[in-house]
Amino acid sequence: MSTAVTVAKREIKTYFNSPVAYIVVTVFMLLAGYLYWSQIFLEKQAELRNFFTLTPLIFTFIIPAITMRLLAEEKGSGTLEMLITMPVRDWEVVLGKFLAGMAMLAAIVGMTCFYAVTLSFLGPVDKGPVITGYLGLLLMGGAYVAIGVMASSLTRNQIVAFILAFAISFALFIFGQVVQYAPEWIGPVLAFLSMGNHFESLSRGVIDSRDVIYYASVMVVSLVIATVSLQSRKWK
Repeated sequence: MSTAVTVAKREIKTYFNSPVAYIVVTVFMLLAGYLYWSQIFLEKQAELRNFFTLTPLIFTFIIPAITMRLLAEEKGSGTLEMLITMPVRDWEVVLGKFLAGMAMLAAIVGMTCFYAVTLSFLGPVDKGPVITGYLGLLLMGGAYVAIGVMASSLTRNQIVAFILAFAISFALFIFGQVVQYAPEWIGPVLAFLSMGNHFESLSRGVIDSRDVIYYASVMVVSLVIATVSLQSRKWK
């Protein structure tokens, strides 16, 4: 585990030595700020409903931008082979990359806590939905990060990794939007697979173990696939 943390620290330093982190943070904060302030000044509602409703969609392209280089860049530059020749296991590399992505996610989500604080000065706030909503963002974001790590492990090209992660993430998001139009036999499957559906109850202040298990399962499956992808180089 300590090796994975070392990999994560190395990756976090790399993030802030490139413009990607600053661009992603700026874009996310501008979008989140617009959702928050527009609801207060245009809709005259002191709440985070718009922010929690649309952030799952924003994550589908923000998080792939964070994760696209995690393994693809290492593969493309040849530094992955150098890293793996060190006393580090494949799963530790994958876990370290995932932890670095989660650190970045936690940072950008944490910055929006400013909105929740300012909201408390404008009127009474139901803290339950706010707390569980932020917990839901971290769980859902963690699932997207894991998908991004998996996509990055499958290619040497960062753009391809971004497109693949976006496609998978957006598909899991859109499933919940098309349930009502889908045939009855597949509707429950789409509802279960939908990222947004599992986030809805959390944003309302309800912590359902099924939602937590869903996000944890997506993380585990994605990271296992990423690990197997790294290990596949030994079979060639």
